[in-house]
Amino acid sequence: MNLQHVLYLIRKDALIEWRQKHTLFGVLLYVGSTVFAVYMMLNGQSDPKVWNALFWLLQLFVSVNAVAKSFLQESQARYRYYFTLVAPGSFMAAKMIYNIVLQLLISLLTLGLFSLMLGNPLKQASLFIAVASIGSVALSGVFTFLSAIAAKANQNAALMAILGFPIITPVLMILSRLAVKTVMPVYQEGWGTLAGVMGGLILLIFVLSLILFPFLWKE
Repeated sequence: MNLQHVLYLIRKDALIEWRQKHTLFGVLLYVGSTVFAVYMMLNGQSDPKVWNALFWLLQLFVSVNAVAKSFLQESQARYRYYFTLVAPGSFMAAKMIYNIVLQLLISLLTLGLFSLMLGNPLKQASLFIAVASIGSVALSGVFTFLSAIAAKANQNAALMAILGFPIITPVLMILSRLAVKTVMPVYQEGWGTLAGVMGGLILLIFVLSLILFPFLWKE
């Protein structure tokens, strides 16, 4: 893995994102309109557990729209060109880093809109931001790798939903359980164990991605 190549690839993705601003603005509009719709349906009031569940469900759909396109927007001819320039590990690492940063920024924006429109039930705001950051890493890692698989399967985006459901469901459940501690002033038994499991899952996702992606790269 070449750090300079990774930085160049991240810059390339940022430039493409900026030139195709309609995609990014579409995701931001989706976030804003969804939060506003929830605000109208709940009359600006929501139970802390409902608030937490809605936040993570919105993060899931944002990941599908914002992160999952990372490989699907690349053409096969461009893949062959990248193959002659950079190592597969550098390419995958750049995609994951860029998607993590993008997902994290959107998560913070979503948190701000939730606090503004639906109130702020957080008892430990800094801890919730930490959990949201971990969730951004986990969701980005999963959907980036699934996007790579779908791109190699004749750009079949439906494959992402089929493969992603059994993987992302336990991730969302763990994240939601971790975040409950920040919105409910009660003791959450086994919180440290859940945090360790989440860290292990993230590590496993990244290791498997870096190991398996070179095989997809050669296809």
